[in-house]
Amino acid sequence: AGRGPGGAGMQGGMRGGMRSRMGPGVRIVVLLLWALRAAGTELTFELPDSARQCFHQELERGTKFTLDYQVITGGHYDVDCSVEDPNGRTLYKETKKQYDSFPHHAEVPGVYTFCFSNEFSTFSHKTVYFDFQVGDEPPILPDMGNRVTALTQV
Repeated sequence: AGRGPGGAGMQGGMRGGMRSRMGPGVRIVVLLLWALRAAGTELTFELPDSARQCFHQELERGTKFTLDYQVITGGHYDVDCSVEDPNGRTLYKETKKQYDSFPHHAEVPGVYTFCFSNEFSTFSHKTVYFDFQVGDEPPILPDMGNRVTALTQV
């Protein structure tokens, strides 16, 4: 909760293997964003009408990952989203969603693929925000697990 465009970043993410099929100009901007945000992965991108955009992340077996996404502009604020494991097995598939969250543990090592599709729309392009976290979110305060505070009691 409380995450979204400009919100608190998550740890892990696209370091070490996240790939996408984008044009050269977009790729440079994305690489710069990733370099500046090495601690987490958040990306906002345009998804043209009738288009599909996929991202790829190599994961070890047992690694926890979470994909959060939200359509922030365009049409009815909806996209299709899917996640596939390295064997091509669909782990998650939703159609015409405005936002969602998909937590999962990698059952097999390899490259996981998540795609956003606007192929159902013939004239509305969308702006999509996503946050891809690999591993557990770090505590808000250092050493929080060793102390009882008002935040941990809530």
